[in-house]
Amino acid sequence: MTLLLTLDDGSIQRKLAEAVDLARAAVLEDAGAEQVGEHVGVDSEDAVSASHLFEATVTGYRGWRWSVTVALAGEDEPVTVSEVVLIPGPDARVAPAWVPWDRRVQAGDLGVGDIFPTEKDDPRLAPAYLESDDPAVEAVAKETGLGRVHVLSRHGRLDAAARWHSGEFGPRSDMARSAPDVCGSCGFFVPLAGSLSAAFGACTNDISPADGHVVDVEYGCGAHSEIEVEVTSSVPVAELVYDDSLMDFEPAPEAPAEAAEPEAAEAAEPEAETEAEPAEATVVDESEAPVAEVPETAEVQPEVEPEAVVAETADEAQVEAESASEH
Repeated sequence: MTLLLTLDDGSIQRKLAEAVDLARAAVLEDAGAEQVGEHVGVDSEDAVSASHLFEATVTGYRGWRWSVTVALAGEDEPVTVSEVVLIPGPDARVAPAWVPWDRRVQAGDLGVGDIFPTEKDDPRLAPAYLESDDPAVEAVAKETGLGRVHVLSRHGRLDAAARWHSGEFGPRSDMARSAPDVCGSCGFFVPLAGSLSAAFGACTNDISPADGHVVDVEYGCGAHSEIEVEVTSSVPVAELVYDDSLMDFEPAPEAPAEAAEPEAAEAAEPEAETEAEPAEATVVDESEAPVAEVPETAEVQPEVEPEAVVAETADEAQVEAESASEH
């Protein structure tokens, strides 16, 4: 075999690749002509063996192939068949990768009467007699021999906290994003004990969808204890409104015609008086008005009484009337 690997010039791989008829005969003998299709290729396994691939027409195995492995023991030896197997092709439908049963169980799968044992070295649990950084764990450590054998470890607390924080009742849920406030300020929130009390608690509001569940302090819902709803009309109303439909209007009674005329006359008199009022005289300050100078040589004429002037005018009128009658 060492000699073949050292002195091979490619002739061995050529003989293996040309053994198509030998490989088909082997698969026909094993499966039958109705389950074998066309030759689709050859894969080199190592220096002295190769596998010929044929389409499989087996019911329920769509995309699978027949693999016939041939080998060569020496340059002067004939090609022989090593094995015939049915393998999945690149487009074959295959079962998912196998997962142990204890890893396949999900939350909610445990039903009535089912038993799910924990692993012997479960990292989520620790012996109750070990010291812990959680006061709640230290409190139950005294139960050794009388109470629990195991308590929650630091790894178990962190694992639970990460699961609760990213779960349905965490701050990233749709309910929490639309809530008016968070559970940490709600009166229905009861904190957990120990180090988990800073981030988690239980909901006690029967209206909330989280009632009886562990919730994150940053979770929230529409049933928060401090919500106050202002009850007002959905229709905007002005501060001052006059409703004319509630007011009665009556026409005033007409006054008699005789009584109306004196009233009209009385109303006209003030207007007439207003029109007859003389314009206000201009008041002149005598101290500022110029005073005309009178010459000292001027003679002062004697004042004529009005009665004398009227008498002289009457005598003249009588004389003229007598002379006119003579003529």
